[in-house]
Parts: sequence; C-alpha cells; structure tokens
Amino acid sequence: MKDECLICGAPLEYLETEVQMECAICHKKENTKTRCVRGHYVCNDCHTAGLDSIVGLCLNESSENPVEILEKMMALPFCHMHGPEHHVMVGAALLTAYKNAGGVLDLPKALGEMISRGKRVPGGACGFWGACGAGISSGMFVSIASGSTPLSVEPFALSHKMTARSLEAIGEIGGPRCCKRDSFLSILQAVDFVKEQLGVEMEKPEIVCTHFRKNNQCIGKRCPFFPYHSN
Repeated sequence: MKDECLICGAPLEYLETEVQMECAICHKKENTKTRCVRGHYVCNDCHTAGLDSIVGLCLNESSENPVEILEKMMALPFCHMHGPEHHVMVGAALLTAYKNAGGVLDLPKALGEMISRGKRVPGGACGFWGACGAGISSGMFVSIASGSTPLSVEPFALSHKMTARSLEAIGEIGGPRCCKRDSFLSILQAVDFVKEQLGVEMEKPEIVCTHFRKNNQCIGKRCPFFPYHSN
C-alpha cells in the first residue's frame, strides 16, 4: 500500500455524515467527511500548501501542450497523488497553453483568478457532489478565458458545456477516483472543445500514465492512460 494520509501514511476513509475535525497541521477545526483510519485530518488549505508556486512555472512556460505543463506541476513537491490541488492545476495548465497557442488572455490575472476559484472546490467533490473538481476546473478555465459572468450569454453557455463534456468523459470511465486520470481526461476534452468553440488549437499529446504505482485504487487496464492498456 502507498501512503494516503499526509501525517502517518495510513489509508483514508470517507464518512457518511460530516464530523468536526481538527487539522493535524494548522489545528483549524471544521466539518469534514474525510480522515485517515487513524483519525488524522488535513484541511484543504494545508493539503494545497505550496500551490502558488505554479504561477512562476506557468509565467515562464512557452509550451502549447497543457498536459506537458500539468505534468510539470505534478512533479512539484507540493503535489500529491490525489487532492484538491488538481482542481486548480487543470485550469492553470489550460490557461497557460491557451495563452501560448494564441489565446487573448492576461495570464497573471487569469492564474490568480483560477487559484481563487479552484481552491473553493473541496477534496472529495467527485464522490460527494457528483462533479469532479478536475472537470469543474476545465469549466472554470473556459469561464475565465471567455470572461463569463452569471449574466453572460454565450460565455455562460460555453463554460457549462465545457464542464459537462469533462464530467461526461470522467463518468464514462467510472470510479474509484483518480485525480491524475480525471485531470488528463478533462484536459483532453478541453483541447478539443477550445479548438471547436474558440478557434485556438493547443497541442494534444498521447498520454501514458507514470503515476499508477502510487495509486492504491488504480483501475489498471480500464484506464485509457494505463501503460498496458488494451484498446
């Protein structure tokens, strides 16, 4: 078994109802349905500590390949196998590649907005909300890129369609969750969507997962990115 809990490495458990827990790192108390089997809880803020480091990475990046950019983020020390950091990284990688591919965008401002929005989607949203945070992140990307607000017309529609397309792809594979798989699925859907709807063509690579050995719940050949996947 690979490590799950950031404190002791024990497996995580998901509760039927919320309980109040104290974060083992910052000692903030809040309600949660997630803890490790030994009783440790780490809040979203502590789980994503170091996330701001992606800004410098993105601003110095020239790639038009959002998967390549995402993989660089995943290699940073703050990023775990699973966690709410992916709810920001998907959108940030897409914003960066979109800008580099010719999309009109104030990238520093857009990245700040992406971090602000993405960090509000808690860990476990995939199972408890029926909406994976990686998929939602792709919708946030389109919302930011198109300047959507609740009163918009076409941008409002586009951002919803983007989220729906990503969630459809994630739902087709099914569970259990894998933040890497769901992030890749969302980005691939976004590359196609942006080409069709916004006329900006980002690079779309073939993806072979290098993270599966760290995932206790890896679904193996059922995942389209598994190295030994059989079509």
